[in-house]
Amino acid sequence: MNALRLSLLAAVAAVVSTPALAASPQEPSALMTFGPLVVLFVVFYFLLIRPQQKRQKEHKNMLDALNRGDEVVTQGGLAGKVTDLDDSFVSVEIAENTVVKVQRHAVGNVLPKGTLGAKPGK
Repeated sequence: MNALRLSLLAAVAAVVSTPALAASPQEPSALMTFGPLVVLFVVFYFLLIRPQQKRQKEHKNMLDALNRGDEVVTQGGLAGKVTDLDDSFVSVEIAENTVVKVQRHAVGNVLPKGTLGAKPGK
């Protein structure tokens, strides 16, 4: 029994004292570790960030070119003719003698001239 314990202890000591180089895998390179993260960021940039910046720039240019008499649709769905412009607000006539004041950035689209005056079916 003692001999068995001694041989077991000797085997454990031999395993513990030998270097475990063959058993441990190599560390992956930094490129393999951070490569997928970089690829994911590039994909997000081209599919999400860049198109959103382009849309923001186009909307800003559209708001800067806004003039009296332009026919617009707000983001809330109101359609009308611009009657007055301010730095922050736009007055939009949505019916005769009915003018609403909306924030400038709430203008969604500028319609082609004559769109609101056209009668349906004609």
